Amino acid sequence: MISSMTAFSRKELTAPWGTLSWELRSVNHRYLEISPRLPDTLRDLENPVREALRKALSRGKVECTLKIKAENITPARLDINEEFVKQLIDAAGRIATLAGETSSLSVASLLNWPGVVQTPEADQSEIQQAAIALMKEALDEFIAHRQREGAELMNIIQERLNGIEEQVAVVKANIPAILQAQKDKLQAKLEELQVNVDQDRLEQEIVYLAQKADVDEELDRLVTHVTEVRRTLKKGGPVGRRLDFLMQELNREANTLGSKSINTVTTQAAVELKVLIEQMREQIQNLE
Repeated sequence: MISSMTAFSRKELTAPWGTLSWELRSVNHRYLEISPRLPDTLRDLENPVREALRKALSRGKVECTLKIKAENITPARLDINEEFVKQLIDAAGRIATLAGETSSLSVASLLNWPGVVQTPEADQSEIQQAAIALMKEALDEFIAHRQREGAELMNIIQERLNGIEEQVAVVKANIPAILQAQKDKLQAKLEELQVNVDQDRLEQEIVYLAQKADVDEELDRLVTHVTEVRRTLKKGGPVGRRLDFLMQELNREANTLGSKSINTVTTQAAVELKVLIEQMREQIQNLE
């Protein structure tokens, strides 16, 4: 399938230890450029993320952002560091004795003391596994988005190819009339000037004009390039660079057609061809 380089996807997962969210977005780029943005606690995932994207994508500037939220998550249990509490009570009693006072260390004070209450941390490997699984879901959606947009771009390109074939057919159909018009124009000019010209010389001049205006080769090459563009689109995969080269070839033939033009029909056709080719080129810039 044909894929666009522009796409976006977002996936979110809520678990007892918090919420994970992935965002993938990409824009046009000559090569594949990956920019992972990961929390410090999940920095170990950078290499697996890069590898997954390199296997799935060929071109595009890709931003890959992972966010984790752990606030407002109620812990399943609270652990009390009983040994530490005993040490605090003992230390408070000894200080009170030294100061000649009664220990005033309350239960509330003990609970607020750093290290007394311990909240079990989430299993980091569990979070990493969840993040990788969620990333694969986001990547699948991301690729599907690129393929949908690629299919739309392919339809636009096919329409422009049809337009090129129509212009080629118009020029081919008008070539005999164009050459006859040039012959009539030359003869009328000679009659107007009342110049006697050798018939052989006249025929040579007409042949010269016909050769100068001969665009059969350019028209044939246009058709060949159109056929190759269609074949490339049908083949699918990363075809952006190949299609960009073919646009250059099409544009070259359209320019030559315009330079050989001796009639408004071919001039208008050359202009229309350049417009169609440029429209295709703009769309192809988005293809992987």
